[in-house]
Amino acid sequence: MRMETGVCVLHLFCTPGKNADRDAVKAAVKAAEEQECQVVTAAILGHKGDIAIMALGPDVQALRRLQTGLQQAGLRVVDSYLSITEVSEYAKGMPEEALQARLYPQLPPPDKPAFCFYPMSKRREAHANWYATPFEERRDMMMEHGGSGRKFAGKIVQLVTGSTGLDDYEWGVTLFGVNLEVIKDVVYTLRYDKGSALYGDFGRFYVGYLAYIDDVI
Repeated sequence: MRMETGVCVLHLFCTPGKNADRDAVKAAVKAAEEQECQVVTAAILGHKGDIAIMALGPDVQALRRLQTGLQQAGLRVVDSYLSITEVSEYAKGMPEEALQARLYPQLPPPDKPAFCFYPMSKRREAHANWYATPFEERRDMMMEHGGSGRKFAGKIVQLVTGSTGLDDYEWGVTLFGVNLEVIKDVVYTLRYDKGSALYGDFGRFYVGYLAYIDDVI
């Protein structure tokens, strides 16, 4: 089963079992890469998991085979997130090159070893219902949000993927930064934007650094 537009994005957060087979894990990753998948691996800090494996590809079944292969190799999946790349309805007028980069990102970006992932949704509460807010107001808030993010140009690369109907939240946000400090700063800054302060709900944060699979098992 293949995507018609963009790619499917699967985040797997894992911890190695006692009998984890490094060679089998590497073989599962290599097999996925041979089936048009990009695979990004990161070492996670803290108790939520040890390894993040972010896989992107047009073939959903290839991503599922990767998941199965990693589990058979002795990695235990402790959390996951499923989403797809998309172009926001607020992105009209952007250059075609920028739109294609959102649909078909090339990851990981160079010189940005810090890694962060978190899911988020927009609120539907009586006093703050994003979906009952007129489009023009939502667009203005998203433009403010984008302007805040551009202050970190060169320090952060962000990929926002859609997950409505696919997972528990509406978007997944993956950040690559020059260090952990800049990831903290950008998330802190963006939370003051009206679109986040009034309408944002956030899930768990997974933070670490990019690392080859050999170095995290």
